[in-house]
Amino acid sequence: MYRVKEAFYTLQGEGAQAGRAAVFCRFSKCNLWNGREADRASAVCNFCDTDFVGTDGQNGGRFETSAALADHIAALWPFDMAECQQQGVKPYVVCTGGEPLLQLDEPLVSAFHARGFDVGVETNGTLPAPAGIDWLCVSPKANATVVIDQCDELKLVYPQPLAMPERFLSVRARHYFLSPMASPATPDSGADPVKASNTRKAVDYCLHHPRWRLTIQMHKLVGID
Repeated sequence: MYRVKEAFYTLQGEGAQAGRAAVFCRFSKCNLWNGREADRASAVCNFCDTDFVGTDGQNGGRFETSAALADHIAALWPFDMAECQQQGVKPYVVCTGGEPLLQLDEPLVSAFHARGFDVGVETNGTLPAPAGIDWLCVSPKANATVVIDQCDELKLVYPQPLAMPERFLSVRARHYFLSPMASPATPDSGADPVKASNTRKAVDYCLHHPRWRLTIQMHKLVGID
């Protein structure tokens, strides 16, 4: 059984794949916060701004098999797969959450591949990843132990007192990004002085540590999901 909060077609908004068309598959549940506001203060990750509770979001639901979920995601890709292949366009699915590695497994990765998708994953890195993932983004949170030591991109929400960049120098990645922390209480369309201050801090860190690059939430700036 796979539990999906929501799924939708959009552009990837952050990191090395920013601007790429994708179907986002947001899985329910996380191992670092239960998603309830009453428990936010005591959570390992207490700055999350995403609703991942339940299966009642856009195109969300429960799927008994990997084939059923892969078919559901494929139906959200708005172009003919054969035509995409002829044009050299690779359909892309981004598995996110919550924490997708609580549910994503090799059968589902294989089912996505069978339907023509590249498979991207955005994870907190506390759980091992199944084989076959095409793009792995690890975003560590607080003092949670990271068990993934090699990935395509390391995207660190900054600043986190318990998860500063120096702690992850041993993680091998093709790209290293800092993403300024926003205030979870601020609507996407509103001014966020916390994020503005953290953006300046992230810029300064990248200027002094050029291994790291700044990434911003492009999707929020242009007003898309």
